[in-house]
Amino acid sequence: MNDQMLDAMFGKFGKEFEPNEVLFCEYEPGNDFYLIKDGKVKITKTIGNSIKTLDILESGDILGEMAILEEQPRSATAIAVTTVKALNFNRANFEVLMSKNPALAMKLLHIFSSRIYDQKRRLMMLLLDDIQGKVADVFNMLYEKQYSSDVYNAIVLNLTVEDVANWCAQPVGEVQKVIMNFVKSQKLDLYPDKIVIHNITDFQRLVNNKRKPA
Repeated sequence: MNDQMLDAMFGKFGKEFEPNEVLFCEYEPGNDFYLIKDGKVKITKTIGNSIKTLDILESGDILGEMAILEEQPRSATAIAVTTVKALNFNRANFEVLMSKNPALAMKLLHIFSSRIYDQKRRLMMLLLDDIQGKVADVFNMLYEKQYSSDVYNAIVLNLTVEDVANWCAQPVGEVQKVIMNFVKSQKLDLYPDKIVIHNITDFQRLVNNKRKPA
């Protein structure tokens, strides 16, 4: 979806949120979703007695779409990290857009299908029993999104230890220990803003050994 299309639609469907402003809350009913035009949105979820950051969404990402697809209560909370400009669609105007703008409809359906796959893939990672497997599968999951299947060496992932902890919903300190063990075993190099994987097959094998048969 190009910038011109987003700019044209923002006048009619746009909403703006200030940093720390809540777009929607976990468990509340919802019948609308957002497409981020500018800014970052944090997705959090209550897990036990704590609140975990599940994801950070940016320009071009959608959130809350399951309210349109399934009419279910919100499964997480969305909070603006920066000033956010987003397009807000409810069921009524979404159906109009789908019928009157086939190009937009195809783009949104592609985003929906991609998001559903991403959610299923992340669930596979979260269902692993131990933190080492979860951390390793974060690397596998991001590799699958960013690289072709014939690239195995010198995989560069632009993320921090905190980002990895957010992806796998584990304490930063424990994730740091796991990553430092991978550094000691020379499976990866850790930098302040990136992680370089020497051979992604090491992590694929590790996760395959830990994943329970379906």
